[in-house]
Amino acid sequence: MKQADLDRAVARATGETVSTIKRLGFLLADPDDCLDLESEEHGPYVIDWDELEAQRHEAGKRRPRYEPAVA
Repeated sequence: MKQADLDRAVARATGETVSTIKRLGFLLADPDDCLDLESEEHGPYVIDWDELEAQRHEAGKRRPRYEPAVA
């Protein structure tokens, strides 16, 4: 299967445009490759939105708040 065929198949299955699928970069998996699901070499596979929001909230608390001044 060529990359263009894959892009069109994924676009048909998801309802997205082919250009969106190309931008997202879908690739065929090699069945001989063993994936380590605990490894984050290519980035995390799951985003814990609650944890991310808590981290953002904590970062906002540490940032100094400046009051607007009128001169």
